[in-house]
Amino acid sequence: MTEKKVEIHRGLVGVYFDRSKTTRIDGKQGILEYRGYDIHDLAEKSTFEETSYLLLHGELPTKTQLSEFDKTLKNSREIPDGALDIINSIKDSHPMDVLRTAVSSLSSFDPETSDKSLEATLRKGIRLTAQVPTIVMAHNAIRNGKNPIKPNNNLSHAANFLYMMNGKPPSDLVSNLMDKDFIVHADHGSNASAFAARVSAGTQADLHSAITTGISVLSGPSHGGAAENVMNMVKDVGSPDNAKNYVESLLKSKQRVMGFGHRVYRSEDPRAKHLENGVQMLSKEKGDPSWYEILIAVKDAMEPYRKKGINANVDFYAGVIYHLLGIPTDLFVPIFAVGRIPGWTIQVLEQYENNILLRPLLHYNGEESRPYINIDSR
Repeated sequence: MTEKKVEIHRGLVGVYFDRSKTTRIDGKQGILEYRGYDIHDLAEKSTFEETSYLLLHGELPTKTQLSEFDKTLKNSREIPDGALDIINSIKDSHPMDVLRTAVSSLSSFDPETSDKSLEATLRKGIRLTAQVPTIVMAHNAIRNGKNPIKPNNNLSHAANFLYMMNGKPPSDLVSNLMDKDFIVHADHGSNASAFAARVSAGTQADLHSAITTGISVLSGPSHGGAAENVMNMVKDVGSPDNAKNYVESLLKSKQRVMGFGHRVYRSEDPRAKHLENGVQMLSKEKGDPSWYEILIAVKDAMEPYRKKGINANVDFYAGVIYHLLGIPTDLFVPIFAVGRIPGWTIQVLEQYENNILLRPLLHYNGEESRPYINIDSR
C-alpha cells in the first residue's frame, strides 16, 4: 500500500497553533517583549510585581493599582496547614515533585477552584503567584528538619523568597538581582510547559490543573534543568584555565555545552545579559569571582560558534547566581516556576478566551490490515 504523503513537523517546529497578545519573540533579532514592552526596559526599570500586573492585565499599573496588587500578593502568601501537612508527608521527594503535588493540593483549599471566569482565574493566578514561593521554601525548611519561616510582608516578592530560605533579609543588590531573574523568566511564549498548560486548559480543566501540568512538564531536564546542568558543568571545569580544553572535548565527542543555544533564538538571548551583569556584581559582593571567571572563559571558548547562532542563553548565568546565593542545586528548577506563574496564568486565560481542544494528529506508519491469529496458532 502506498503511504500517504504527509508533511511532518516533529516537535511542532515552526507551527503556529494560535494567536497571542502576551509575549512577542523574534528569535532572529533577539527580541523579547511582554505586552509590547521590551524585556531590557522591564529588567532594568520595572519590578516583578509590576511586570506581573502587566502580563495579567495587559497594561502597566498606576501607583494605586500597583499598591493594591502588591497588597493582594502579600496577603496571599500563606499556605493552608493542610498543604503543609502534605509537604511534610512527602518531604523526602524532589522539590519539583513536592511543588507539583502541593500546587495540586491547593485546589482543595481554594474557594474558586472550579470557577473558570476571567475574574476568578486572575484571582487564583495571583494567589498561586504568591503561594508558590512559600511552598518551595517551606519544603526546603521541612526537609532539613526546621520549621518553615513565615513570609515577611514588609519585603518584596523577590526579597521575601530569599528571606524564607534563612530568615535574613537580603541586600538590595541580591534582592534586585532575584527580582530581575523573576522578570526575565515570567513568560516565554509557547514553550513546552506553557503549551502543556494550554493543552490542559483546552480541555476546560481549571487553573490549578493547568499550572500543575506546567510544573510537571517543567520538571523534565530538557526544559527546566539547564541552569542546574550549567552549574554542574562549571564545577567540572573547575578553573578558567581548563575551559578551552573542556569545551573542545565536549564538542569533539558531539556533546552539548550547557547553557548555549536556544530553541527560538538564533542571535543572543535578550535575557542573558541582565543576568551576566548580575553574576559579575554578585561575585564581587560575595568576594568569590572564580565562578564568574569560569563562565567567561567558557563563553570565550564558544566564541567561534556565535556565527552559527549558538550563543549563551539565560540559563548559562542563572545557575551560578543561585549557587552564589546559597540556594541548593535541586531548587534551581522550582525557582523557574516561581517566576513563571503569571505567565502560565495568562497563557491559560488566553486559551479560555477563544477555547478549542488542542488535538494534533499522528501520522500512522505501522503495519496495516493484519488478520488476527488465535493464540494457539502463534
